[in-house]
Amino acid sequence: MEAATARLGRGRRRKGKSYGSEERRLAALLLTPAMAVIALVAAYPIGYAIWLSLTEYSVRVPGKWRFVGFDNYTEAFGSTEFWESVKNTFLFTGLSVTLELVIGLGMALAMHEAFRGRGLLRTVVLVPWAVLTIVSAITWRTLFEPNLGLAPVILGKVGIGEDILWLGQEGYAMAVMVLADVWKTAPFMALLLLAGLQVIPDDVYDAAKVDGATTWQRFRRITIPLLMPAILVALIFRTLDALRIFDLPYVLTKGSNGTTTLSLIAHQELTQNRLIGYGSALSVLTFVIVMAVSFLYIRTVGGNIKSLAEEG
Repeated sequence: MEAATARLGRGRRRKGKSYGSEERRLAALLLTPAMAVIALVAAYPIGYAIWLSLTEYSVRVPGKWRFVGFDNYTEAFGSTEFWESVKNTFLFTGLSVTLELVIGLGMALAMHEAFRGRGLLRTVVLVPWAVLTIVSAITWRTLFEPNLGLAPVILGKVGIGEDILWLGQEGYAMAVMVLADVWKTAPFMALLLLAGLQVIPDDVYDAAKVDGATTWQRFRRITIPLLMPAILVALIFRTLDALRIFDLPYVLTKGSNGTTTLSLIAHQELTQNRLIGYGSALSVLTFVIVMAVSFLYIRTVGGNIKSLAEEG
């Protein structure tokens, strides 16, 4: 009897292994077309950009091409313009994403409450996000024009910035760029956080109220820990997007007055200076920085989600 049972167990294990191998083959077969499309759409351009970054290639000089290895990267690391753009990019990202998280969380909490007209509020809040970024940038540039814009006039009447050229002075130009980005993308952050709030059970809040928890305690001990996965997703999306910012500084200031970003200088080298090799190296460095930041987010913030939820 024991021998028969052992043979039956071995047969089931062999059958399970065969089923597992068949499922893996089926999964590979189904994923092959998608992976091929990804390789054509994403992997090939990235690989080609890396190859161009290792060459000295300029369309301004016909026939000029030679392999230079990592010389373009060495030139970038030794350039003050590159490090200035890195500083501006991270400054813009830190300020805009922080403000968007705080404002977006407040908007999400307001839209999550049950009251008459909640649907209309959600629609109105999402209007800035629906506006094209280029249109938003033109609007903000017009608002802060020295002679035509409404913002300097309004701020001047309350005694703020009467003699300031908002887009023509370092620091103030960055402030306008951050405000424009927050105005447009805070609703997107709110939308992601609202989705996270809607999956939190109401029973948890009811139990906390019965136990005598205050509003602040419920927010700190229940809302924030259970909302951390949505916060992580929102932070990753917005941080990666902010690190690649191009259209706002291009339209507002053309990168002057301390608003040059990594994507902007890569575009300038590729299109204006026509230095394909050096511009590709700057693009690759931007890609590497974005990937490194996303990896740090996932390892640090994502790894602590479980512990934060347990503490809550």
